[in-house]
Amino acid sequence: MKNLRDILYEVNMLEVLGNTDLAIHDFTCDSRKMKSDMMFVAINGSHIDGHNYIDQAIKAGARAILCERIPESVDEQVLYIRVLRSDKAYARLCENWYDNPSKTLKLVGVTGTNGKTSIASMLWELHTHLGHMCGLISTNVIRIGSRVVEATHTTPDARQISSMLREMANFNCSHVFMEVSSHGLVQRRPSALAFDGMIFTNLTHDHLDYHKSMKAYRDAKKLAFDGLHSSAFALVNIDDKNGSYMVQNTKASIYSYSQYSPSDYRVRVLEQDIAGLVLNIDGAEVHTHMIGGFNATNLLGVYAASHLLGSTEEDILRTLSVIRGAKGRMEIVLTEETQITGLIDYAHTPDAVQKVLEVIREVLRGGMRIITVIGCGGNRDVTKRPKMGQLSARLSDQVIFTADNPRNEEAEDICQAMLQGVELSSRRKCSIIVDRKEAIYKAVSMAQPNDIVLVAGKGHETTQVFGDEVFPFDDGKVLFDALKSVGS
Repeated sequence: MKNLRDILYEVNMLEVLGNTDLAIHDFTCDSRKMKSDMMFVAINGSHIDGHNYIDQAIKAGARAILCERIPESVDEQVLYIRVLRSDKAYARLCENWYDNPSKTLKLVGVTGTNGKTSIASMLWELHTHLGHMCGLISTNVIRIGSRVVEATHTTPDARQISSMLREMANFNCSHVFMEVSSHGLVQRRPSALAFDGMIFTNLTHDHLDYHKSMKAYRDAKKLAFDGLHSSAFALVNIDDKNGSYMVQNTKASIYSYSQYSPSDYRVRVLEQDIAGLVLNIDGAEVHTHMIGGFNATNLLGVYAASHLLGSTEEDILRTLSVIRGAKGRMEIVLTEETQITGLIDYAHTPDAVQKVLEVIREVLRGGMRIITVIGCGGNRDVTKRPKMGQLSARLSDQVIFTADNPRNEEAEDICQAMLQGVELSSRRKCSIIVDRKEAIYKAVSMAQPNDIVLVAGKGHETTQVFGDEVFPFDDGKVLFDALKSVGS
């Protein structure tokens, strides 16, 4: 039991009916989980309005209600607290309940369309190499030191975030690196966290099924910087025109990084091939295992954030040369049976597809070809499908459109929508094979020695979703097996 006054610390209460000097067993925003001596938080979500379940929560034993609208008929035995935004208040309750773990950690967030997972994962890997106990909250995985916890959302529920941060703090983690999604920001999930720094990567076409416009999507990302404290740093990629917009209202100290413009941190690509990049970062040369110009920018973001966190240039550069990056992000798949190079990448937006394929084209030598296997997710932004189809066809030598996670749509229809974006002159090099495993094996069978087979869209994911069913599927494993089969 905890005193409600303690967990209401820093919650902006507009109206209170009753006495807040009250002991509660727990709190929840799900009326189905309500038990005696708990508080119910009524959140007006995108699909369900929790205010419609206040009576149900009281019948189940709620002693307090936190809401944006106090019901016309109130129960005199129940405490009512009105706030402006109950989702934001809920995030503050979660931090207070777990004794504000974010204040005891060096917590750095990463937001943007592309590069979040790569930068967060590389920061975790780099600081772990430097001897720090680190936590990671990412699309791929959640790490508490060396322990791996399965991730279900890019930015988990506010309760999960604070619970995980408390576990990380108890495990003596000093640094935590966290992806911060636009969905999570709009729903105020990370709003109560005490970030020491926030990184902006870029902003491109994505999630318009949720945000409806690029302006709304951009403004969602900006929330990450609006909420920073004056002691934090705001690090933005100014090669993206939205970088300066993100920090217009921030209280944090502002720093910039760039591959092409004057900035606080600079990088130049000296050499690149399928084995990696040779970079000049702020005047120092470093060899890395990462592939592609966009990874040069990601690596610079990692370097800059690590420097702002207090690591020395020498330690950072030495460690950048050995880290491998996130699973499913430009991940090379090789076998002894063939000279065909496999690549797995999470590219699932038009911008990401374009960047990945342009990177591969830059390292092609002497007749090498790109054969791409790609799909689009069902029940998601349909406007990007023809764009992704057009880019895949224009920048590849052969393309196979296939199932991604069709969910409640027909995979064939999604593939046809991608094909509709392809110019007539390029359709001869496109085909549709709905079965993803079959498509990958076909791509490998079409390849010649030194060709590159790119399997894009799912990256680190180990499942495939059809309707309401989830099936095991790992692009990396299937591609590896397909490559091995070439020599058998």
